[in-house]
Amino acid sequence: MRTEAARFLRAAPPAARVAFDDEPTRRWLEYRPEARPGAPLSDLDLDTRKAAHRMLATALQPHAFAQAMTIVSLEEVLDRKEGYRRGRHSDDYYVVVFGDPAHDARWGWRFEGHHLSVTITLDGDTIYPTPVFFGANPNTVSYGDIPVVRPLALEEDLGYAIVRSLDPATRSRVVVARAAPPDIYSGPTGKTAGNIQPLGVAVADLPSGPADLTRQLLAVYQDRLVVPIEVDAEALHFAWQGSTEPGGGGHYYRIQGPDLLIEYDNTDNGANHAHTVLRRPASDFGGDVLTAHREAHH
Repeated sequence: MRTEAARFLRAAPPAARVAFDDEPTRRWLEYRPEARPGAPLSDLDLDTRKAAHRMLATALQPHAFAQAMTIVSLEEVLDRKEGYRRGRHSDDYYVVVFGDPAHDARWGWRFEGHHLSVTITLDGDTIYPTPVFFGANPNTVSYGDIPVVRPLALEEDLGYAIVRSLDPATRSRVVVARAAPPDIYSGPTGKTAGNIQPLGVAVADLPSGPADLTRQLLAVYQDRLVVPIEVDAEALHFAWQGSTEPGGGGHYYRIQGPDLLIEYDNTDNGANHAHTVLRRPASDFGGDVLTAHREAHH
């Protein structure tokens, strides 16, 4: 990461450099097509743009990097679908580095645009790899009834598989609302809302089949990242809202436990517009790494 971030900065414009202690800019999450800090890919030459992609690839496993690049390319598909009214573009993604990767112990970086936000914070050899947001609009592009592009297929299909595997009594506890929310509850904010509480049923209390599927779904989100995220799967809760059948309408699920929040929501555009996020509420953006450093050294 240090090597690729330094390579990027050697040719990046000034907008790509921000001080690590600029907390409002560093603790940022925005997955809508809004203005954001950093240097846009459109302002970078080919070599610098490739350096930005290489930096992103240091954080993501190959399959997740492919998901991310597909999400970026969907901006062109969505722009065509909307009749080119909003001028969406696959170069409208911004890259920013916090601090100096060549010399600072504490530094970080972010690659972000519509439906994609990856923030990495480092303190020496410790890497804090959240929050990570992947979305897709359209969620599915089909030829007739055959999906052609579907970047978040695993995240959706395993969620449905869990619900379908439940017996009626357990399903009545897992499905906590008949309607899905309009978006993920944590929203486009740097700080996860403290009032988001675990709902549904603990993995430890699920029958073996649904419990195994829930662990598989958890692994899908964990395995996006090169840096492992260790959690106690048995302490997590799984909850569902909305339609429980594919094609039935909006649907949402949440996996939540100590310092972990995973959300999936697909309600907009006829349930063909998905948002997913992996967060660690106490550890996002490095948690209180800067505060701890100041207390220790000042």
